[in-house]
Amino acid sequence: MLMTPTSWDSSIGEKSYRALVNNIFVCREENDLILSADKTKEITLEFRKNPPPLHSLSSRGLRWRGLRDPARRNMSADTKIAELLTELHQLIKQTQEERSRSEHNLLNIQKTHERMQTENKTSPYYRTKLRGLYTTAKADAEAECSILRHALDKIAEIKSLLEERRIAAKMAGVYSDSDPPRKTMRRGVLMTLLQQSAMTLPLWIGKPGESPPPLCGAISASSDYVAKQGDKVAARVKAVDGDEQWILAEVVSYNHSTNKYEVDDIDEEGKERHTLSRRRIIPLPQWKANPETDPEALFSKDQLVLALYPQTTCFYRALIHTPPHRPQDDYSVLFEDTSYADGYSPPLNVAQRYVVACKENKKK
Repeated sequence: MLMTPTSWDSSIGEKSYRALVNNIFVCREENDLILSADKTKEITLEFRKNPPPLHSLSSRGLRWRGLRDPARRNMSADTKIAELLTELHQLIKQTQEERSRSEHNLLNIQKTHERMQTENKTSPYYRTKLRGLYTTAKADAEAECSILRHALDKIAEIKSLLEERRIAAKMAGVYSDSDPPRKTMRRGVLMTLLQQSAMTLPLWIGKPGESPPPLCGAISASSDYVAKQGDKVAARVKAVDGDEQWILAEVVSYNHSTNKYEVDDIDEEGKERHTLSRRRIIPLPQWKANPETDPEALFSKDQLVLALYPQTTCFYRALIHTPPHRPQDDYSVLFEDTSYADGYSPPLNVAQRYVVACKENKKK
């Protein structure tokens, strides 16, 4: 029986649209439908012979409306993300293939060293052989490194697209059927999201001799840096009682005429929008620093910082107790706390993502 896809209805949602597209493909496969290249050429030639009249594009046109429609943009982003994921999968396969190919050469290096130890001599033959094996091993490592860097670039692209889609949905007030709009986010959900953001912060992996860039670990942003929409920052705001405090916030916009930011409090329970000068904003790190390769990009022991107090969305002054020893490690910090005899809390762990330089040197 010939299957035919259902007709398009503009009122259906994204899920129905995806089902429709899938139905079209099923229809094509079950009915052995193929695209005729010759027919396509005929259609193209005929189109050129009798071109339709051209109309000026107005803001009410379908094409323009499609660009403004967040749902259509999301579909385009979904397609791009799917393409990037396919490319990423291929790169991972290439990495494994490259690693498997280089294992044979590494095994030869090991066996050559074992023979040299057995014979207790280093002949010109072994020197020449090892020189060739190590040259090949170096080239293999560089090839694998190149593939891995390419894969990291793809991951960064995917994360950027997801963030752009999140911001667009937030600004337009668009939510999917499975994620209806909520006035507030539960505290536990927010804390989990903040932990995930810290865990997925990319590790800076520079080339040999390359220095870590600004916003890597403890390295501050350049003086002319402007945080982008959606970036997370530490923002100094006035509390209800009139005191000032540093909160975790998200950048909404930056006005180049007034040099002021508009930021949203990340904590939706006290959701407020603040207009703040640049000196009241500290951008958060965009990369984790690797203690094994770039220890200079980390805060040192006893250095004064602002750190996000665990299970809160506020930054407080603290001293570095222990810097990270491994890339996945957190800082151990001592928060200023007058309830303790020495004026500091016991050591608490805070991720690199939420530790920034303190602009105030005096202890309160």
